[in-house]
Amino acid sequence: MNNIDLHACRVKPDTTMDLSAYPTTPPEALTQEDSTLWPERLHDLAEQLNRLQTTLHAGQSRGLLLILQGMDTAGKDGCIRSVFTHVSPLGVRAEAFGVPHTLELRHDFLWRIHAKTPALGEMVIFNRSHYEDVLVPVVHRDISKATRIQRLEHIRHFESLLHDAGIAVVKCYLHISKQEQKKRLQARMDDPLKHWKVQASDFDDRKKWNAFMRAYEQALQETSTEHAPWYVVPADSKPYRDLFVSELLVHTLETMKLRLPQSRLKLSDFALR
Repeated sequence: MNNIDLHACRVKPDTTMDLSAYPTTPPEALTQEDSTLWPERLHDLAEQLNRLQTTLHAGQSRGLLLILQGMDTAGKDGCIRSVFTHVSPLGVRAEAFGVPHTLELRHDFLWRIHAKTPALGEMVIFNRSHYEDVLVPVVHRDISKATRIQRLEHIRHFESLLHDAGIAVVKCYLHISKQEQKKRLQARMDDPLKHWKVQASDFDDRKKWNAFMRAYEQALQETSTEHAPWYVVPADSKPYRDLFVSELLVHTLETMKLRLPQSRLKLSDFALR
């Protein structure tokens, strides 16, 4: 199958963002024939990801943070389930961030985030993240423009700190169309097993779609850096979304030049009886 062009979906630093210019569907170059090969390719990537994660965990010299952001129904939960299905849970964890509670609100907005970042040897997935603090409050006009600008600067410094500490930061905006979101929300409403996922805020936020797009554009263009880039992932197709994220993770881990630690034992001195 044709290779996924990761670079085309990477947000270049210091450029004006226009999310409408980014596709929500797979590129035409990936034909219907290619799509039949996606499950096999995803399986191969899962094996590579498991091997690389094992090396990451054993070496404990680097870490990786995957940040997933997107509108409601963009598929953050589903992406985590699919991409990490065959990866050993040892050294991997997912963290979800909801509305800050009272104690968290009494600290700076990054306080609750920093405690959940990866240690060396860990791979951590953020289902939503510190970016919620420059999205929701901006759309709801709960913070000033000056506070938004300040928070974006703090985020850049925070992610630079993680990079300097050996943590690779990979950020994915799962990009779905408003039409696709309508289908997925309706599917949740039609399935009793998914009623628990439906919240009033889903419908309120949908009414503010354009405002959220502007907030995302501001956040992505201000915080996509060389050491912590943003990728706009076409997410109308769930299989392609999962394939893209898997390719990106494997590519990132391979460029980290991970190595297994040397054995502390002289194995030739030991023999099984």
